[in-house]
Parts: sequence; C-alpha cells; structure tokens
Amino acid sequence: MRINRFLAEQGIASRRGADEIVAAGRVTVNGAVAVPGTEVGAEDTVMLDGKILSHKVNYEYYLLNKPKGYICTVQDEKTDRPRKTVMELLPKGAGRVFPVGRLDYESEGLLLLTNDGDLAFRLTTPKSEVEKTYHVRIEGTITPAQLNHIRAGVEIEKGVVTKKCKAVVIETDKSYTKLRIVLTEGKNREIRRMFEAIGKNVTFLKRTKLGDLTLMWLDRGACRKLTPEEIYYLKNL
Repeated sequence: MRINRFLAEQGIASRRGADEIVAAGRVTVNGAVAVPGTEVGAEDTVMLDGKILSHKVNYEYYLLNKPKGYICTVQDEKTDRPRKTVMELLPKGAGRVFPVGRLDYESEGLLLLTNDGDLAFRLTTPKSEVEKTYHVRIEGTITPAQLNHIRAGVEIEKGVVTKKCKAVVIETDKSYTKLRIVLTEGKNREIRRMFEAIGKNVTFLKRTKLGDLTLMWLDRGACRKLTPEEIYYLKNL
C-alpha cells in the first residue's frame, strides 16, 4: 500500500495530512527517506520521527457530538495560543484516531473519528457523494429565488461553484430563518460561504446526519464508540 494510506491506518493523520508528513521528510522506509507514493509492504520497517511503526492495526470508530469552540484537528497549529481540539473530548484509553472531515470552530454536531484510513477516504472523497444533513439558522428571511439559488449551486469564489443540494425552510420569522440543508460534498466552510454569496449571515450550524447515521441520544460534547452495525453501514454506503 502507499505510504499515506499506511500512516492513515496507523491513525497518524488523514491521507492528506500523511502526505504533508511524508513531504516534510519525517518518515523513513527501511532507512531511506520516504516520498509521496512510496509503497510499503508487511516486511518493510517504517519509522516516523525515528520511532518504528507497527504493521498491526486495531481499528477504532467514534461518534462525537462536537460542541462549538473546538477545532477538528489532532493538534492546533497555532502554537502561540492553542485552541481546544476535538481530541480532548475522546474517552480515556481511546487509540490514535483522527477526525473524518471537519466542522469549523463555530459549528457543531456529528463528527466521526477513526484510524481506518480507507473508510475515512471513502466518506470524504467527492466521488462518494455521501449525504450530510445540517440544521442552519440565518439572520432575516430568505426569498424563493434565493433558496433556489442555494439549491442550484452557488459560486463561493471565482470559478468555484457548489454542487446542487437540498434546501428546505423549516421555520421562519422576521428576524431569522431555520433551514435543513443536505450536501453531498464538503468544501471548506461551504454552507457559510453559500449563504454569504447571497448576502445572508449564518448564526447557527449543526451537522445532524451522515447518511442515515444520527446523533440520537448523544449529548453535546459526548462521544461513544460506533456499533458493529453502524460500522458495517458506513463501509457499505
């Protein structure tokens, strides 16, 4: 397997993060500095920062109801004033896992953490088109034309247009509107940028579902292991 997949399966980082670690020259295979694309077999000795990594992997899968005020990384890169990370919410004894996708600092809701690099890749690659459901509150009202614009795809930066999505108003008032949004992609701060593009400010954002997986009975900030049935479901989405 490729070195980025091997590192992801070890729970070191996502495949993208693993590529960055390899590019930084921190990984060796049989004493030689690895490069992106290096192949690793069961007989190879892989070291990260001088420490040997085992080929044996025990996969772990967690479901977290992320609260606001946490970032979805293993550690904060802003070392001068480090922010809280979702890793602090894992139960004691949890293995080396990483977040699957991201929710921004001000957003909350359903987040998976695992060391299963293959599953993480399948759930986050744009080709998978796994549905993710969000509850959103914006300031003010939204017109039918604006709602249709959101559904059809919005240019969030020059040349970057979001995919078609499902968008339904579930509650409205003069001062706010609540909506349910279902996306099949996960661009950085996508929903916030979609509404910014039509002149609306998002005041609340929560991911409530991944496919049919929900946060049922899981309090804000709480975390639990996935059941075997849930793991099987995610692997077969």
